[in-house]
Amino acid sequence: MKKLVNFLSLFILLSTGSLLAQQTAKNGSTPAKIVGVAKDSNSGEPIPYATAALYTSGSDTNIAGGVADGDGKFFITGMEPGTYDLKVSFLGYETLTVKGIEVVSKTGDVNIGDVSLVDEGFALEEVTVQGQRELIEERVDRTIYKAENDKTTAGGDGTDVLRRVPMLSVDLDGNVSMRGSSNITVLIDNRPSAIAASSITNALKQIPADEIKAVEVITSPSAKYDAEGTSGVINIVTKKNNLQGMSANIRTGTGLRGSDFGLNASARKGKFGFTLGGFGRAGYNINGSYNNSQIITNEDNSLSKTLQSADTKSNNLFGRYNFGVDYEIDKYNFITGAVNFGIRNRTNSENNLLVQNFRDDILTNTQFRETDVKDNSNSVDVSLNYTKTFEKKGKEIALLTLYSRNNGENSNINTILSDDMSSVDYKLKNDNPNKNEEFTVQLDFVDPLGKDGQSILEYGAKNILRKAYSDFAYFRAEGANGEYIENPDPDLSNDFSYDQNVTAGYVSYTTTLFKNYTIKPGIRYEYTTINANFGKETSPVEIPAYGTFVPSLNLSRKLANGNMIKASYNRRISRPSLRYLNPNLDRSNLNQWTQGNPELDPELTDNFELGYSTFFKSTMISFSGFFRNTTGSIQPVRTPQDDDIIFTTYDNIGHERAYGTNIFTNISINNKFSLNGSVDAYYAFLDNGLSDPNYAASNDGFVISGRLFGNYSLPNDWQIQAFTFARGRQVQLQGSSGGFYMYGMGINKQFDEKRGTIGFGADNFLTKEFKMKNEIVTPTIVQNSTNIMRNMNFKINFSYRIGKLSMDQKPRRKKSINNDDLKGGSEGGQGAEMMQNK
Repeated sequence: MKKLVNFLSLFILLSTGSLLAQQTAKNGSTPAKIVGVAKDSNSGEPIPYATAALYTSGSDTNIAGGVADGDGKFFITGMEPGTYDLKVSFLGYETLTVKGIEVVSKTGDVNIGDVSLVDEGFALEEVTVQGQRELIEERVDRTIYKAENDKTTAGGDGTDVLRRVPMLSVDLDGNVSMRGSSNITVLIDNRPSAIAASSITNALKQIPADEIKAVEVITSPSAKYDAEGTSGVINIVTKKNNLQGMSANIRTGTGLRGSDFGLNASARKGKFGFTLGGFGRAGYNINGSYNNSQIITNEDNSLSKTLQSADTKSNNLFGRYNFGVDYEIDKYNFITGAVNFGIRNRTNSENNLLVQNFRDDILTNTQFRETDVKDNSNSVDVSLNYTKTFEKKGKEIALLTLYSRNNGENSNINTILSDDMSSVDYKLKNDNPNKNEEFTVQLDFVDPLGKDGQSILEYGAKNILRKAYSDFAYFRAEGANGEYIENPDPDLSNDFSYDQNVTAGYVSYTTTLFKNYTIKPGIRYEYTTINANFGKETSPVEIPAYGTFVPSLNLSRKLANGNMIKASYNRRISRPSLRYLNPNLDRSNLNQWTQGNPELDPELTDNFELGYSTFFKSTMISFSGFFRNTTGSIQPVRTPQDDDIIFTTYDNIGHERAYGTNIFTNISINNKFSLNGSVDAYYAFLDNGLSDPNYAASNDGFVISGRLFGNYSLPNDWQIQAFTFARGRQVQLQGSSGGFYMYGMGINKQFDEKRGTIGFGADNFLTKEFKMKNEIVTPTIVQNSTNIMRNMNFKINFSYRIGKLSMDQKPRRKKSINNDDLKGGSEGGQGAEMMQNK
């Protein structure tokens, strides 16, 4: 963040320095100058346009500044004789401080020679950086959380990392939302993944926290991005390198409720680079319970009441394996390819499930059940990308391809026990194998305009072909060992295919006006065709094609002292993923049925945002306000069925508005102790737009959440970090979701010249269990449920790096595909969840 402050403030410093130089020239004397050359520490090449800022020695008082020319040469004037510190910085490099520069005269040059900057992406062992590296970086269109500096997540997964990111909220089940909306797009290294497409929740659990370098929260995506994501885009940047040599890293961790093991290796020889790695994570002892009460008002005004209670248990096993290669054909042509495999096996069970049915407070039936849910999948992503650069700096052409496939196998079995629980009356089984395939071709052009290249024109085209298939059936078996027989009911057994073709083109233009203003307008057009069919029906599902214009506008202004104000507008389209479309009737809970709607339309959202960032001394504060308006919102429609069943499906009947703010601060108290925290608050209004009093619903209210993170460096390479997060009650269309909180602490020690790390962590160590209460209220339904999760965890983490890489060449910019156009399901779910697309 210091580099960003320096960069912005120098626009003012330059003009001041220039006036001083002109004034001394008029007086016929040559002012004193500090001169030097900014160079890359490894290649020795000059760094054009690096910035230099002069400070009074030992203080934060900025005296003057300058910008290097195309050969890396810079000079600074306008200072009196004295002792100064010089800070030289450039985007992508560590800021270097040259201390104790003596200026003994008002005239003449002080030549400090070459100033060597180290690439910030590759912190070499030989370089010692003093003080705490900042966790948060603000840019015009995004907030970046530097996860590699957060040691409390060691041994955890992507969910643990995202809980620490400003503007994001992650509940106890791992469901992610941004500013109160779960309709977000998650990318991994700037590209979609079949793993994330199936379930954002489970994708995050497959990514080890130790492999995440940063998380980028993009609240106002430009026209270059697909038009999905009501709230925006989350890009998870993993650790990777382009160094010479070979290196391997092994890491493992074990805890009360989970263990993990990972091995990654990298090699680079000349123009070839390779990466190979794997990671496995097992979760166990994840126990809990739930209670549910639902009251249905019948047509004769009598009341049907159902009470449910059960003990719950879940186990999971995740794996992620990857192989990547890149090749530099020549100075201007590059090829990259990658193959990623993912597996996910998850089981959930409900034991001692007691169901009691009442009619007008009279007990009419008691039933004992057991429920077992299996959710397994495997995925593969294959990408091949070609990038061509030119002599003209910044000009680029990229051809990107991606093939993704996800195979899912989902099933649930309800076992109905006898009244004395000594025998099995019958079993009801639902099988839902499914498959998603996707092939994408994308062509992007970047062309800097003008003499200095400050204006950038971006344009391109993209085509996505998707094929999804769901085969679903119900089976019944009598007794404990009876043979399963398919249910002949056509509503319970069928197959469904869904083919979608999205063709898009975009143009975006970025330019700087009056030095301190930046404007970035863009327009994107997407045309979608859909073909959907049920296998056991002769007529297809009629879904018309549609086209959508998606405008965007980003504005920013640099203020004094490095402050920045920015404003943005964009429109987003959210196509329903197969989580909402899949017609498989999910009856894993026999009193709560859920079924998708294949005829859903997309929803449209207009987003407005205003943000301001300010800096003083070692503190950064960022404020932002937003307004979000969604029409045609996809909302659940709940109706009573057969007295004791709540049936849920989806329709485009919702209208959502949200007004909110986010306040974030980062404080470096000294070079050993730092704090950062944030508060998110918004007021939500939801309305399903129906006039029938039996189904009309609306709700509104405030939602507030906050987080606090602290870091303290101890002597002898010890470090301690602590984190806490809390979210209040969340407003929903037909009720609310209860609030929750969590916290964690970690301590670690580096050894063997920082090649190895060993640490201990504890999560929720003072809380035996968490309770979350949810409520649904409609004119005919009142439902209250309480979910309990035992989430206390203790863990030991260990990692060690073998070998060493040395930087031989500048890393090449890698391009990758972003498919961001579906209303995804960060929410957990069974069966239908596996049918989601990117």
